[in-house]
Amino acid sequence: MLVLPRPRVREYLQQPGTTHLVVTDCGYFPDAQSHGRNRILPVTQAIVMVCVKGKGWCSTEAGRFEVSAGQVVILEPGRPHAYGADGDDPWTLWWLHVAGREVSEFLTVAGMTNEAPVRNLSDVYRIVTLMTEVVQWMERDSTTQSLLAAGGAAWHLLALLASDRTTTGGTADAIDKAAAYLRSHVNEHVSIEELASMARLSSSHFGAQFRKQIGYPVLQYQTQLRMARAREKLDTTNDTISSIAESVGYPDPFYFARQFKQIHGVTPRQYRTQHKG
Repeated sequence: MLVLPRPRVREYLQQPGTTHLVVTDCGYFPDAQSHGRNRILPVTQAIVMVCVKGKGWCSTEAGRFEVSAGQVVILEPGRPHAYGADGDDPWTLWWLHVAGREVSEFLTVAGMTNEAPVRNLSDVYRIVTLMTEVVQWMERDSTTQSLLAAGGAAWHLLALLASDRTTTGGTADAIDKAAAYLRSHVNEHVSIEELASMARLSSSHFGAQFRKQIGYPVLQYQTQLRMARAREKLDTTNDTISSIAESVGYPDPFYFARQFKQIHGVTPRQYRTQHKG
């Protein structure tokens, strides 16, 4: 367990380059029998705990959540919480605390809230690699150079957790699956009603939850996917603009061109002639 002295934390939070994010505590607890905390008075850091073996639990103002191997717990700063290892099968944890002026905003934008503190990890090995890197830099010393490196690895870790967006089930899981469905059916017309029906939600509730979790309304997200595929084809093929339009779900090439220009500020033809890379 590595703990940065609090006077040093305050010092580094005032220095250029480390004001955004500082790792204040980190460590590795194997088979953590009887491990747990109950913080009625909340801490000022965000807490990230990756369970790689065994079981545990956490609780926030939103309730109690079970935790098992392959899941991560993310607890917001400034909020009361508790957590602990399972009595029969205690968890093995990699963990860290982070502070900084942008941490709370980053977690909010990423959907990492106390209402949904537990997520499944699609690649636990990659996350643990970054956790290991954080611990190694913090073990080295508490110089600015080491803290910058540890903070960089922690920021990379948070970014991966935000982009993963795999949750523990329920409505959030249905939204993840709907977004994945849109990504795999870019060239098809898929209505909000159809997606909502597959998720067994009303259209209005589905639309609101999709925007909250993904960050964009359904149709805007679908348009972004189509335009990303169109840009790729414009950059890497000699296909006609009409055929590209049709391949990304726009049978009318003129409508496609208008949509493309609205987003990119140039027509598809002009975009293709730009120097990129």
